[in-house]
Amino acid sequence: MLMLLSLVTTACGQARQNDNQTSNSNMEKKILTVFFSMKGETYMAGGRIENLEKDNTHVCAEYIQKAVGGTLFEIETTKVYSKDHFKMIEEAKEEMQNGEKAQPKHWLSNLEDYDVIFVGYPIWWGTYPPIIDTFLEHYDLSGKTIIPFSTSEGSGLLNTVAELCETCKGATVTEALAIRGSQARSSEKKVSEWAKKMISNL
Repeated sequence: MLMLLSLVTTACGQARQNDNQTSNSNMEKKILTVFFSMKGETYMAGGRIENLEKDNTHVCAEYIQKAVGGTLFEIETTKVYSKDHFKMIEEAKEEMQNGEKAQPKHWLSNLEDYDVIFVGYPIWWGTYPPIIDTFLEHYDLSGKTIIPFSTSEGSGLLNTVAELCETCKGATVTEALAIRGSQARSSEKKVSEWAKKMISNL
């Protein structure tokens, strides 16, 4: 197992550090939390499978929005994945091997209005789901701050932050948070404190 909770600094830009205070300009920044999260069966610690109405990434996204405010937006795909966990991961593997990129059901019409974007995703086969690229590449992210967070049952962030640096051209991609899925529901304090710290450090 790689990590329970981890922070990593990216090579493609980092927000300014200001641990002592939050400036008036930062308090006025518009915050968006976008995430992709599967509903249905999810693999948890010990090899057990749980059927969740609200998956781990969704739970953590809500913690972030509750902590720092702003808008919460769920990325949903037009493609319908199986709710059976093992069938779903095979569908995801085939999709990624074929270079397919699922399309969002809905786009966010005013993403350009936001200054800071938390981006949440599960780990699929060593990276984030293709829908993350599809969604982010649709927008001009120049000048925006991207703050990633991921959930997995032990994979950690892997290379996803560097991959986001490639996708989010012109944006600053900051430290990221990795959350172990089976502990997501008991991690509200840690997730909230991290989110507040990231905003105060801008």
